[in-house]
Amino acid sequence: MKLASLLLTANLTVLLRLCAADFQPETLPLGSPAPDFSLPGVDGRPYTLKDFAHAKILVVVFTCNHCPTAQYYEERLKQLETDYRDKGVALVAIMPNDPKSVRLDELGWTDLSDSFAEMKIRARDRHFNYPYLYDGDTESAARAYGPVATPHAFVFDAGRKLRYVGAIDDSERVQHVTQHYVRNALEALLAGQEPPVTKTKVVGCSVKWAGKADSVRSYLEKLAAEPVSLTPADAGVLKALRENQSDKFRLVTFWATWCAPCVAEFQEFVTINRMYRHRDFEVITVSVNRPDEEKDVLAFLKKEQASFKNFIFASTDREKLINAFDPDWQGPVPYTVLLAPDGQVIYRETGSVDPLALKRAIVGALNAKKPW
Repeated sequence: MKLASLLLTANLTVLLRLCAADFQPETLPLGSPAPDFSLPGVDGRPYTLKDFAHAKILVVVFTCNHCPTAQYYEERLKQLETDYRDKGVALVAIMPNDPKSVRLDELGWTDLSDSFAEMKIRARDRHFNYPYLYDGDTESAARAYGPVATPHAFVFDAGRKLRYVGAIDDSERVQHVTQHYVRNALEALLAGQEPPVTKTKVVGCSVKWAGKADSVRSYLEKLAAEPVSLTPADAGVLKALRENQSDKFRLVTFWATWCAPCVAEFQEFVTINRMYRHRDFEVITVSVNRPDEEKDVLAFLKKEQASFKNFIFASTDREKLINAFDPDWQGPVPYTVLLAPDGQVIYRETGSVDPLALKRAIVGALNAKKPW
């Protein structure tokens, strides 16, 4: 009986996890009343539906930090707020994702994930002029509205009945937009008319519903099992690293096991590698430890799960090796350089890096190559 109970519990746990992973609530049907919500905003105050009671029209947009499609629309949302605020339209953005259900490789297009703290940074640095609310802990608003992707827009009339639901417009690339669905809906409703289009499909990143934490954990365990190696680097290797005749952006960091700041920040490079390595990007580390310390260096690298390219100075002639990579570098560590595929220096830091500044340099360089 006890065994049967344990098996039943185990099967139920698996079933619940599968259901959570595949969970997608029904998107709010047209004509439905706006569901209430009570969510914290990045400005430090809580918001409910009543806070927008003054507005003739309410636009609710489910969006987030990490999704590249959502990022395309940040400036357009700001412009919507500016253009329609004085016409009686209120716009509120809600972040629907469970941060614990976002994998590192899903952050390859961003410098920030979807935690509440990171939302505050995003809103501050991008100068959001509309409320940006966090729904990641309970996803209660997201479950009531049923967004399928980010961004997903819901437009409600004065009686708070849903009159349009779907995409903001018909292309994330602003130069290709031909249909301004939300703007057209607003103009029609302000004129007392029916929106010309009331429902569209949405293209963007799927909502990260709670329940995927086990999947994220399994993914991290798979990464932890990747092999870690260490190779001696002579002057020729270091010169080639600096020239970077690859087709990738290359982040090279020089460090040592006896360097406390190097050890303290090393895990940042592991995270950065896991975020961006599926794009045209690679992390390479070079230890300035002496060759006879190779065993200790490799042990540290394995502990840190450093499954990227790792080198160690091949000789004790450090000056020669330093000059082979960068004659202007005087030799202190940590020393970090981000190189373009043609060897151009995009970012250089002597001393500890600012992780956010470094991620922004990486994303900026990578995104400059993508079509806009």
